[in-house]
Amino acid sequence: MKHNILIVDDSAMARMFIQRCFEIAGWQDASFFQAGNGREALEMLKDKAVDLVLSDLNMPEMTGEELLVSIKESKELASIPVIIITSLSNTAKREQLLKWGASAVMPKPVSPASLAEALELVFGEADD
Repeated sequence: MKHNILIVDDSAMARMFIQRCFEIAGWQDASFFQAGNGREALEMLKDKAVDLVLSDLNMPEMTGEELLVSIKESKELASIPVIIITSLSNTAKREQLLKWGASAVMPKPVSPASLAEALELVFGEADD
């Protein structure tokens, strides 16, 4: 199945690395869009049909947390799964993000294996 994936991170290098992890994890057929912060991501979501948002937590202008809340409060966007990536190992923050609607919370650094695990959680099976 072909997916449209929005990768949100203030680091262009991190976005490229995450996209590469998707490809290594078997998602070569996916279409990727990239945004540098939550505000950019929300603008892109107005025009693009996206099946998954993968967002860093700490970004300027609009954080991943604010992006998650905005997506989940929007009638049009609420059904899009959101995976949050964070370097925080704070269990309370993780629980809060899940309560607000995150489909998964992944630790940094992202690896193809950890990404595949999160994608399996979100989509219920490995994408072949």
